Amino acid sequence: MSSSRKWLAMLLAAAITLPALAQQRFAGVGRAATPAEVKAWDIDVRPDFQGLPAGSGSVDQGQDVWESRCASCHGFFGESNSVFFPLIGGTGKDDVKSGRVANLSRLDYPQRTTLMKVPTVSTLWDYINRAMPWDKPKSLQPDEVYAVTAFLLHLADVLPADFTLSNRNIAEVQQRMPNRNGMTTKHAMWPGPELGGTPGKPDVQATACMKDCTPELKVSSVLPAHARDAHGNLREQNRTVGPQRGSDTTREEGLLGDAAGPVAVPDADKVAGAVPPAVALTQQHGCTACHAQASKLVGPSFVDIGKKHGGKADYIAGKIKAGGSGVWGETPMPPQDLPAADVQVMAEWLAAGAAAK
Repeated sequence: MSSSRKWLAMLLAAAITLPALAQQRFAGVGRAATPAEVKAWDIDVRPDFQGLPAGSGSVDQGQDVWESRCASCHGFFGESNSVFFPLIGGTGKDDVKSGRVANLSRLDYPQRTTLMKVPTVSTLWDYINRAMPWDKPKSLQPDEVYAVTAFLLHLADVLPADFTLSNRNIAEVQQRMPNRNGMTTKHAMWPGPELGGTPGKPDVQATACMKDCTPELKVSSVLPAHARDAHGNLREQNRTVGPQRGSDTTREEGLLGDAAGPVAVPDADKVAGAVPPAVALTQQHGCTACHAQASKLVGPSFVDIGKKHGGKADYIAGKIKAGGSGVWGETPMPPQDLPAADVQVMAEWLAAGAAAK
C-alpha cells in the first residue's frame, strides 16, 4: 500500500472511531440542537447573500436611524469623532466604476476608511446587524439595517439619495462597491502560481512536536485591589455577544464569576449589599460602555457628574432621557429609552455623589 493510501486509511479509521469513543465517554451528556436554536445562532450573511433576511430600507430612513443610534460614536456623516475612526471618505464615483479605490494606492493619503477597504456589501450589512449599536448589539431590526447600510453607501457616493436597499436588489448594489475588485490572494496566506507556489501544497512545512512542551503557565501578578473597579465592571463592558466574559471587578479577587482567580461561593447577602442598586442598573443598561466610575472614558465619570450636578436629580434624569452634547465635550449622548423608575434611581445616585459602595 502506498504511503498516501495508508494516510487515507488512518484518517477514515479515526473519523469512524472518535465519535464512538466520545459517545462512550460522555454518554447522556448534551443533546442535539433544535432547529429553532440553530436558527437563532445562524444569522451570518455570506458574500453570496445566503442568510440575508427579507426586508428593505431607504436612504432617508437610514439617516433617521443613524442620527439616533449611530452618530454619537461615528459622527453625523460617518466622519467619526474622538471615539472611532472614519467610516466614510476617500471614495468617489470613479471608484464605483472601476471597483478599485484609487486612494488605497496613495502613500500620502492620510487614512483608510471602512468604505475604502470593504469589498463586499454583505460584510457591511452583516457586521451592522450582529454588532451594532455598540451599547445594544443586535437590537436593530432588518429593515433598519438595510436603511443604515443604504445611508452609508449614499454618503460614499455609491447610492443615490432616493434609493431603497432590499434583499431583492442588494446583489446589484454589490456591483457598485468601490473596492469590489480590490481583493487579492497574493498575500502568501495560501499557495498559488502567482507566488511561485505549488498548487495543493501548504505554504509552511512542519512536523508534529510531542516533546519539550511549554510548561503550564502560572499567574504571577494580579490587578491591585484599588484598581479593580477603577473603570467600571470589566465583565459588563464585555458585551453579551459571544462567549468571552471578563472579570467581575465589583467583587473581590477569586469570587464566583471572576475569571481571574479560583471560584469560591461568596456570601450572597454581603455581595448584594456591597453594590448599590444604581450601580447594577448602570451595568444592566450599558451605561458603563461610555462612563467609568471615577475616570473619563467616552463620556464623563459618574463621580464627575455627581460633582457637577450634585443635588439635581431631576435635571440628571432629564438629561439621561433626552441625551445631548456640548456639556462635557463634542461626543453626543443619544437619548436613552429606559424605564422611568430605573432612570430616577440612577439620577438620585449620581446627584448624591455616585458612591460605588
